[in-house]
Amino acid sequence: MFKRDILKFGGCCSSAQFILSDFKLNAWLGVNLGWGLALVFAVYAGANISGSHLNPAVSFFLFTLGRLSALRFAIYSLAQIFGGFIGAALTYLVYFDAFQNLEGNRRTLATAGVFATYPSSYLSMTGGVLDQIIGTAFLCVCVSVVTDKNNRIPSHLQPLLIGLIVALIGMSIGMNCGYAINPARDLGPRLFTLVAGWGWQTFSVNGYRWFWIPIVCPMFGALFGAWTYQICLGMKAVNCTLISALLYFSSVESAKRPLWKNYDQNKLKALR
Repeated sequence: MFKRDILKFGGCCSSAQFILSDFKLNAWLGVNLGWGLALVFAVYAGANISGSHLNPAVSFFLFTLGRLSALRFAIYSLAQIFGGFIGAALTYLVYFDAFQNLEGNRRTLATAGVFATYPSSYLSMTGGVLDQIIGTAFLCVCVSVVTDKNNRIPSHLQPLLIGLIVALIGMSIGMNCGYAINPARDLGPRLFTLVAGWGWQTFSVNGYRWFWIPIVCPMFGALFGAWTYQICLGMKAVNCTLISALLYFSSVESAKRPLWKNYDQNKLKALR
C-alpha cells in the first residue's frame, strides 16, 4: 500500500499543479513526467516486498498465468485501491488552500480531474472503451518486454524503464481521457472525491456511463496485451528449448547406432 501512496501522491500533485494554477505552473509534459517518476520510485519501494504490484489489471494477468493466487490477487487489488485513496487524501491536504482559493467551499468536476480521470467532451463511450483497452494493452506489452528474462535487462533499470513507458503513454494517448490504464489509480481517488465534497457528480458523468470504463476496461486490455506478448514473443524460449531437446535426443539415438548405419545404404553400395 505504501508504494501505491507514493505513486498516487506524486502523480496527483503533478496534476494539481497543472490544474490549480490554471495551467501556468506546469505543462502536460510535466504532468506525464510526474506520473512516470512517481511510478519509478513506487516500483523501487516495493520491488523486494511484493513484486511492486501497483495495478490490479497487471495483477489479474499474473493470476491468469498462475503466478498469483486468487486470494493474493484480491488482497493486492484492495490494497492498491486503498493506497490510491490515501494518496489522493494526502494530495488534497497539501493543496487544500489552493482548492479553497480557486473554488471556495464549492467543488466541481474541473478540479476533480486532479484525482481521477474524466473524458474529453468529444469522446464517445466506445472511444473511451477502446482508449483504455488499447492503452493498457500497450502498457502490458512494454512491461512484458522490460521484465522478460530473455531480454536480459538489469533488474535495477527496470523501474526506470517502466516509468518512462507510463510517461510515453501519457504523452501519446493521454488527450482522450487522461490515460487511467489502472483501475486502482482511478477508483481509489474517485472514492475519495465522493466523500471529500465533490459528491456523486464524480460517478454520474455522462449519465453514469463513464466511471466504470477506467475500472473495467483496463482488465481486458491487460489480458489482451500481455497474452499477445506471451503468444508472439514470450514462448520463444520454450520453443528454443524444445528444439534443442529434440536435437539432443536425436544425436543421442544416432550415437547409439553403428557408424555405418548413419549413412544412406545406397551411398554405401556406390562406394563398394
